[in-house]
Amino acid sequence: MIFLTVHGKKYFDEITVENAGKNMNCIGIVGVGVMGRLVGAKLLENNFQVFGYDISPGRSEQAAGIGVSMVDRLADIAARANRIILFLPGPAEIRECVAGPDGLLAHAGKTSIIIDMSTSSPQTTADLAEAAEKAGVSYLDAPVLGRPATIGKWALPVGGNLAAIAECRDIFGPVAAQVIPMGPSGAGHKVKLLNQLMFGAINAMTAEMMAVSEAVGVPPAKLYETITASQAGTVSNLFKELGRRVGQESYDEPTFTVRLLNKDVRLGIEMADAAGAPLILGRAIDFLNQASLAQGFGEQDTSVMWKNVKNFWK
Repeated sequence: MIFLTVHGKKYFDEITVENAGKNMNCIGIVGVGVMGRLVGAKLLENNFQVFGYDISPGRSEQAAGIGVSMVDRLADIAARANRIILFLPGPAEIRECVAGPDGLLAHAGKTSIIIDMSTSSPQTTADLAEAAEKAGVSYLDAPVLGRPATIGKWALPVGGNLAAIAECRDIFGPVAAQVIPMGPSGAGHKVKLLNQLMFGAINAMTAEMMAVSEAVGVPPAKLYETITASQAGTVSNLFKELGRRVGQESYDEPTFTVRLLNKDVRLGIEMADAAGAPLILGRAIDFLNQASLAQGFGEQDTSVMWKNVKNFWK
C-alpha cells in the first residue's frame, strides 16, 4: 500500500508495487553535474548504491569523490541499476542517451524505470516513454522545481504511470517535499517549462533593473540591500540570489548558467507555439538570453546578464 498526499489530496491509494520485495537499491545517475551529484549524495546518505556515468572526466572525478561508483558506458549503468535518473542538458542528449544505438534501451538489463529529472521537451519525453514501454521499461519525467541549495524541499511535477511513480517514492523522498503526479508522459516537463519562463522573466527584469540603477547613480548593491530589507511583494528568493551575486560580482561558479536558461526558455516558446499560444514577454526574454550568449556570458551565472543590458547602451 502506498499513500502519497500533496496539499491534503491523496494521490495513491492501495497501489500495488510490482517490484515489492525485489532489490531496488541500485540507482544509476546519468549526468553528475551539480544536480546529479546532489541527488547522488542524498541517495548515498540513504543507503542506496549509486552508479554514475558522465562524459566529463572532471565531473566524473567529483562524483567519485563523494562515493558514486562511476562506470565507463551507458551499458554498464543499465546492467547494474534498477532505476536510472537522468540529469542531461537537453532533448538531443536525452534522446541519444535513452534511444540511441548504444543507449539505455539498447541495454535495458536490470533497468525497470528511467526517471528524467532534466528539463526537456514534452514531445521528446512522450516519444521516449513510448519507446521505453516497447522495451518493457517505465519512463517518468520528474523535473526539479527548486534551487540546488533547497534539495530535500524540492517539488517534483511528475508525468507518467502512477504505479511507476509510486515505485520511486524511496528515491523521491530524500530530495523532494512534494511529489505531484501531473498526468501522462511529458506533463511534468510542461510544468517545468512554464516555471522556467517565469524564472526567465524575473532574471531579465532583475538584469534590466540593476543596469538602470547604476545608470541613474544608485549602486546596484545598495539597491539590492534596500529592496531585500523591505517587505515588498517584489522580493522573491530568486531575486535575493540574483541581486546578491550582482552586488558581489560573483558569476563564475554558477547556480544556473545563461546557456541553460536560454535552452529552457526556447523550449518553452516552442511548446507555446505548438499549442497556438505565441508568447510576448517570452520572446523578449529570449532576445536578452541570446544576446547574452553572443556577448560570451554563456557559462556564467544568469545574474551576469545585467552586464549585457549595459552593453546595449554603449
